[in-house]
Amino acid sequence: MTELLLKIFVKNYKDAGDPKVHSAIGRFAGITGIVCNFLLTVWKMTVGILAGSMAIISDAVNNLSDACSSVITLLGFKLAQRPADKDHPYGHARIEYIAGLAVSVLILLAGAELVRTSVEKILSPAPLSISLSACIVLLLSIIIKLWLFIFFRGLGKRIGSVTLRASAIDSRNDVITTVFVCVGCLVNYFTNINIDGYVGLIVALFIIFSGIKIAKSTVSPLLGQQADKELIDKISELILSHEKVLGIHELLIHDYGPGQCYASVHVEFSVAEGLLACRDAIDSIESDALEKMNVHLVIHYDPIETGIVQKSSDKT
Repeated sequence: MTELLLKIFVKNYKDAGDPKVHSAIGRFAGITGIVCNFLLTVWKMTVGILAGSMAIISDAVNNLSDACSSVITLLGFKLAQRPADKDHPYGHARIEYIAGLAVSVLILLAGAELVRTSVEKILSPAPLSISLSACIVLLLSIIIKLWLFIFFRGLGKRIGSVTLRASAIDSRNDVITTVFVCVGCLVNYFTNINIDGYVGLIVALFIIFSGIKIAKSTVSPLLGQQADKELIDKISELILSHEKVLGIHELLIHDYGPGQCYASVHVEFSVAEGLLACRDAIDSIESDALEKMNVHLVIHYDPIETGIVQKSSDKT
């Protein structure tokens, strides 16, 4: 399903390493999230008001916050594609991380408000009017949210997006919370026992938990977290695969947002190779890193006296 949608709406969708394709996939995901979550909000809010259920209304508000989050995601991917300028020589790709942080703040605010209203519902319970149609709407919501989880997770892995991975986590939590709401409605429908306020509180706590988790995942790259070990190994292997390279050390990787990865490394060459030959090798390796891995690599030339040596790698 996802592949078919990408084929229809995103040009050159298989070239996920291209910053333009990365942005196009992100914007497409944002639009999809807006449409699905807005429809779910309208359905649940209508059913929740008719049934007088705080749990269903809480779930509807959660979907509304998800729709707002998708708007932020859409804007984040669009602004992240602004070219480098005098004040931002490494581009604006980190805006995507800021967008993810904004999403988490919205989720936390929605969760806090729902805690308040759910506690009020527990202290002052009101009669519910749960119908079978309300349960059907909730079941459809679970199916849609489960698809969105798979959709966002797949696209997040495809383009390496923290924001889309956060959206996937949020969708997964929505499935869990809606299951709780559905259980609460079924309990009321078959036993006439009102646990609506308690279910609403559980939903609110899940929302807050997901907001905190998303905030952590977006703040970490902004603070300069260690590069992924797989990326470190790939860069090292690429450099060491060149026949003239004897070893590497002090590999440093800087993440300025998706598609804006910069790295520097000291590469050892034999003095017997000659400066010009080593310079050509350096140019070739730097070009390969950019073309094959979309990494802007800067190599520092380290000439060493050698007899017979084995290639070595010291990545720190």
